[in-house]
Amino acid sequence: MIVAMALGMTAAATLPARALVELNVNKGNVEPLPIAITDFQGGDALGAEISGIVSADLKRSGLFAPIDKSAFIEKISNPDATPRFEDWKVINAQALVTGSVSKEADGRVRAQYRLWDTFAGQQMSGEQFFANDANTRRVAHIIADAIYERLTGEKGYFDTRVVFIDESGAKNARKKRLAIMDQDGANIRYLSDGRSIVLTPRFSPNRQEITYMSYESGQPKVYLLQIETGQRELVGDFPGMTFAPRFSPDGQKVIMSLLRDDGNSNIFAMDLRSRSTTRLTNSTAIDTSPSYSPDGSKVVFTSDRGGRAQIYVMGADGSGQTRISFGDGVYSTPVWSPRGDLIAFTKQTAGEFQIGVMRVDGSGERILSTGFQQEGPTWAPNGRVLMFFRDSAGGPKLVSVDLTGRNEQSIPTANFASDPAWSPLLE
Repeated sequence: MIVAMALGMTAAATLPARALVELNVNKGNVEPLPIAITDFQGGDALGAEISGIVSADLKRSGLFAPIDKSAFIEKISNPDATPRFEDWKVINAQALVTGSVSKEADGRVRAQYRLWDTFAGQQMSGEQFFANDANTRRVAHIIADAIYERLTGEKGYFDTRVVFIDESGAKNARKKRLAIMDQDGANIRYLSDGRSIVLTPRFSPNRQEITYMSYESGQPKVYLLQIETGQRELVGDFPGMTFAPRFSPDGQKVIMSLLRDDGNSNIFAMDLRSRSTTRLTNSTAIDTSPSYSPDGSKVVFTSDRGGRAQIYVMGADGSGQTRISFGDGVYSTPVWSPRGDLIAFTKQTAGEFQIGVMRVDGSGERILSTGFQQEGPTWAPNGRVLMFFRDSAGGPKLVSVDLTGRNEQSIPTANFASDPAWSPLLE
């Protein structure tokens, strides 16, 4: 458990008043904001570790440019005291982060930070957190989220996890295990033993549960797994399943594509309480890859009813099925943004695989990444970053890219990795 408390503002230096620094992330081309992040005082190596994680999170977002510590003029000894802002302005640090770490009498770790606007000479925010030793990395991610939100006006995404398929062994005998990690690749934990093939895990909105597909009996079965307890529940046997299910925004339903006796692949929704299914499409084509809009009122999916796979949108009850993509190539794996404004997709054209986004009416299509065999986009909970997997050097690896398409990052994993699914923000 992590407890947060706000820190009071300290007296501002007597400098000319001006608007506090902020970053407009809605501009087309955002220049990364120079920010100085000092080692948190106390706690021996722990202070440097926490500030290092904060710095890495912010840098990976592509919106911040942490300044090399060797350039620092002032050496912070009291993180609660007002800094010498002139020393930080000289090195063009538009924002400054100071902090400290200490151990409480009850064994908990106390971490605190302050965010300063160096040019306005003001403290912008400050908080302290109490956590046990196991949660110190989470504290760092939470601090990074707080800084991100204060400077951009939008929620961060660093205090999150990613569930994925860990792949190891020879290509013709690959072991696939269900795994979970922090969004930066740390704290990998395995959720299955690899004795049977597992595919396409997806997070529930309740954050503690995932759905995934397993072939442990030779036939595809869908399971619900409680991440913390390891308790597993069978949703059902689906011999004709063609794509893994996704949760509805309220977590009460899953939506999936099933191949029924008529030989057609159509989309069905299942109520997780009653286990009753409702057929949403009734097509002679292949309808697959459904994903709910964040308000649960609509569903995006792919269908080849027009000759090749394109993206369609319909009401959550199956009404008003409308094609929204008309580009060249084949579209797949559409996923609705948690902000509700965009749909991410995979597109195959001219021998290349592309990760892109479009508006929910199909307009404004933009390609963010092009490569060999890359697919499976998943959204960060703030709708600003995508993660996907790309096959390279003998196997798949995880990659993230922001909405500009200019900030592409490799996500470190011990083995090959595929099918990522990003969690909501943790609580």
